[in-house]
Amino acid sequence: MTRHKKRKIAGTLKLCVLIALPAITAVSAKQIPKLKSFFDRMGSISIDENSQAFSENNTEYSITEPEKNENLRDEVILSEGYGVSEESEESTEVLTETENPFETVSENAGDKPYPSEESFTVGGTVVRTTYGEYSGNSFFNLDNGGQVNNQSSIPNETLLSESRCGADFTVEDTDEPLVLIYHTHTTESFEPYVREYYDANFNYRTTDETKNMVMVGDAIQAELEAQGISVIHSRTIHDYPSYNGSYDRSRETIIPILEEYPSIKVVLDIHRDAVSGEGVIYQPFVEIDGKEASQIMIISGCDDGTLGMPNFMKNFHFACRLQERLENDYAGLTRPILFDYRKYNQDLTTGSLLIEVGSHGNTLEQSQYAGQLIGSSLGRLLNSMKEEN
Repeated sequence: MTRHKKRKIAGTLKLCVLIALPAITAVSAKQIPKLKSFFDRMGSISIDENSQAFSENNTEYSITEPEKNENLRDEVILSEGYGVSEESEESTEVLTETENPFETVSENAGDKPYPSEESFTVGGTVVRTTYGEYSGNSFFNLDNGGQVNNQSSIPNETLLSESRCGADFTVEDTDEPLVLIYHTHTTESFEPYVREYYDANFNYRTTDETKNMVMVGDAIQAELEAQGISVIHSRTIHDYPSYNGSYDRSRETIIPILEEYPSIKVVLDIHRDAVSGEGVIYQPFVEIDGKEASQIMIISGCDDGTLGMPNFMKNFHFACRLQERLENDYAGLTRPILFDYRKYNQDLTTGSLLIEVGSHGNTLEQSQYAGQLIGSSLGRLLNSMKEEN
């Protein structure tokens, strides 16, 4: 390179620096307080190498790695999930606007209102965790994202082949209801917000619709309707004042609805899980688009010949398609599909599923957001099925 060219390049670089310097200075000035705050926070964080727990300003948040157990059934079921391809750009999706459920005041909280902060009694620890991809003989990966936890005697290879079948029902472009949402355990509830300890006096059940499973169902419904999917949402309480017999009572609720609206193809029983240990409750969450969501788990029951559910595999086909859709849209949102000998009224349609939205350690807002994500993905799936006809 000639000396003339070197001087020309050097001059050009100097000119660029002079032009950019004011902008760099302005941005740096704005970021200094943020950087100072970041390093101050770093100074207040301590890490326990054994438990992977860290505390910030004396508030402990633990990231745990539960033991791998190939025979998990009613215990923690872990799945990191993944999409088919990486996101090429930031999400531009706009979900429906919602009010923070903790700050929402109910017009009628019912016989068992959500507890006030004044009644709080320190209990055990709330452990924040994000469940990852699980390994073990009962687990296998779906082709297009997510996992299945097979607790049946059916070989994994057979279920993997079945997972590729697609849904066993068609979806028409209609104004008639396509989805029924209900809650067998309607009063199940959540933590008010992220905190270190749970309330020892709260059994995580309330008749307040703004803070129980109806709130999550409302979030799912809003997203489906925003995409043109007609929904019936049963708000009937089935587990209060008596918990026993909840499934019989919810069955009595949904059968007349299905008879009146034969257009319904998808029936979702929306619950929350209860993942806990001695003096500990877990808060399984994942950050999606800068906001925390409760991780979810689909349960697809199967029949050993004693449950009167001969079409259970058709529900499984739909469960796999929804699982893959959710993981493609929101990687890490799902835990593995639990495929086990359970009925849960899933004999009534070929699109009947139970979905556990978070656990009792999750917050109201995390679970409401998870409901929005479920509704968003389900809406896209059903609309894509319309186009397949």
